[in-house]
Amino acid sequence: MSRRFIYQIFFFLVLLFVFSSCKRQQKEVIKKVTLWRQDKIPYGTWVAYENLKYTFPDARIIINKSSPDRSKSFGSIFDNTYFEPPEIDQKVVYIIISQQVNPDSAELASMLNFVEQGNHVFISAFYIGSSFLDTLHLQTQLADSRYSQNDSLQLSIYHPLSHNSFRYTYPGLAIDDYFTEMDSSRTQVLGRNDDGKPNFVRLSFQNGGSVYIHLAPMALTNFFLLHKNNKSYYDMVFSYLPININLIKWDDYFRHNREQTGNFSSLGFLMKHQSFRWAILLSLLVFLLLFLFESKRKQRNIPVIKSLSNSSLDFIKTVGRLYFQRRDNKNLALKMVTHFNEYVRSKYNISTSEMNEEFIQRLSFKSGCSQQELKDIVYHIKTIQDFPSVQDDTLLEINQKFDHFFKKSNNGRSHI
Repeated sequence: MSRRFIYQIFFFLVLLFVFSSCKRQQKEVIKKVTLWRQDKIPYGTWVAYENLKYTFPDARIIINKSSPDRSKSFGSIFDNTYFEPPEIDQKVVYIIISQQVNPDSAELASMLNFVEQGNHVFISAFYIGSSFLDTLHLQTQLADSRYSQNDSLQLSIYHPLSHNSFRYTYPGLAIDDYFTEMDSSRTQVLGRNDDGKPNFVRLSFQNGGSVYIHLAPMALTNFFLLHKNNKSYYDMVFSYLPININLIKWDDYFRHNREQTGNFSSLGFLMKHQSFRWAILLSLLVFLLLFLFESKRKQRNIPVIKSLSNSSLDFIKTVGRLYFQRRDNKNLALKMVTHFNEYVRSKYNISTSEMNEEFIQRLSFKSGCSQQELKDIVYHIKTIQDFPSVQDDTLLEINQKFDHFFKKSNNGRSHI
């Protein structure tokens, strides 16, 4: 085969990859949820971050990348020695907008101590750790909108002065939870979802500190805030904070926390950039083509080597140790989901392509499991697929739910 023909094939593949990447980007970017302050895509938070300087014109805005626990990082944001000498009335607000916020015990203690000093913490997330919620005497529940095929978020908020309720909506993704239990003695409901259930609350502490928990971060994305007059929702959300805020800490730590997103990979960070990613892929393709054509001419016959014998139990142990050492919880969870889907399709002849209300009702009827149990399993499956990583406790929890489902549907015989 001539070298010219090889170059022609390579050029054609380059054009094909570039064209397919452009089309893929146009289709997928609209649904990518990052909640990142530098992203101007629909589900980034560039608008929310940039408008802080207009909402709090007298406050200094800085980025926090360190843990709330000083023992984990030098100069914790919750240690007063980290700041310049504060004025008597200086107040600080710590803003966290992330897919999940799950502080450990030391970080939680530091955050509460920070609030008890008269400062404020604002959290907007899809998932908040159970230890954090238990400490504040709160419980949450997934909203019915997670099972809705109609992408539309509707919610309301009370005006800080008139206390009138204002409703907002947008034709985008609806991912939100709501509170089922709270301590009414120090908890004030500030906003509700479309069903009238609270999704935005404030907890007051001594010395004037407070914690704001917002369970609909999609309402702080670019798409929502730029839709019609939804910017006023943003204004009312942050108008509950005191006017004497001197310093605003915008959090980057919980978005890059090693315990939540896994060990940081420099190559993984570079591969997020499309131009670099395609440069690597094209380079690998060139080497692959050269290897195929050159090896066809020069490679000698390779003798057949008998594979090493290995029992099924040893293989399972080896794979288990591999996943444990790599802590690849996300990959392991996806394999568990694949096993569950295959089991449902083969045993009950039910399609798993759309896990909606009809899927839950049919599976409940055939398997004997309650609809609430299946809703919980579907919620965890979607959480695993949407979030970039899976924590140990989440992996154990979804394994227990799968195991309970298999035992109940097989009269006590487990498939995991």
